[in-house]
Amino acid sequence: MSISTTGLHHVTAIGGNPQRNADFYLRTLGLRLVKTTVNFDDPGTYHLYYGDAEGRPGTLMTFFPWDGVPDGRRGTGQATTTAFSVPANSIGWWQQHLEAAGVRTSRITNSDEEDALSFQDPDGLGLALVAHPQGDPRDPWDTPLVPGEHAIRGLHSVTMTVAKEDATAATLVDDLGLRFVHQDGNRLRFAAGDGGPGALVDVQVSPDAPRGLVAGGTVHHIAWRVPDDATQLAWREELVGKGYDVTSILDRQYFHSIYFREPGGVLQEIATDAPGFGVDEPLLELGRALKLPPWLEPKREEIQEGLPELDLPDENNPEVAEILAERR
Repeated sequence: MSISTTGLHHVTAIGGNPQRNADFYLRTLGLRLVKTTVNFDDPGTYHLYYGDAEGRPGTLMTFFPWDGVPDGRRGTGQATTTAFSVPANSIGWWQQHLEAAGVRTSRITNSDEEDALSFQDPDGLGLALVAHPQGDPRDPWDTPLVPGEHAIRGLHSVTMTVAKEDATAATLVDDLGLRFVHQDGNRLRFAAGDGGPGALVDVQVSPDAPRGLVAGGTVHHIAWRVPDDATQLAWREELVGKGYDVTSILDRQYFHSIYFREPGGVLQEIATDAPGFGVDEPLLELGRALKLPPWLEPKREEIQEGLPELDLPDENNPEVAEILAERR
């Protein structure tokens, strides 16, 4: 493989009620809503992006949330757990914080000696918080509800569940440029670049598990980082040459994307780092207004009328968050 990813760009999932989704990820998990927009392929649905202060690649969890979405089923051919990175001394704090919010947790230590909490969001999406022994240098989003010393640093890893190991492993290594790290029972760990939080994927091999159904409470796709358009184009040509069915390059306004399925069925995206979330609004105002791409702007009134209202907490405004943090 001549081109390799440096790590995860984002994970996109399907949620239920948009307000409930925002309340959980902003208030309970303490992330920042860095972009309020719509699903460009289905403008009647929000697309909400959560991340750090600037929405840097590797910190992003995004959702297509809408009321009445049927429940999905976790199984093979899916990313079944999305893990966030937290400081090594914060797992106890998070356990108390989540349980106080009515979220049931399970505490585990994995084979890499990472202390972790597993839990689900209000729609049943599988999540985890992981404390990497070597720490995570990324700056957190600091809010009064989740102070900076305990706050999420970004994505840690994603777990993909597949029925068979070989073809998926080959795709990760030969076509995405990851390296095999180790195997623990039916779980294989792969790393991009130097490894560490934000550059890890675990493959859980479950031949007897049911086939997953992508709907409410499940991951739609995982995205890997690529630095620029030229590298993405070269990568697309290489993947097509190997026989993958790859989409054309799609303009997602804040990055450019291509998509393909690995042999185990998990939808993969390769997304550019640029142009980023400041392309259509100032850093201080990220996420506070509905943003539409130029080709949907003429339908703004119609789109807004079809979307439910979304009440964002004051903590999503950096100026207010700073004042509230000083009052702690």
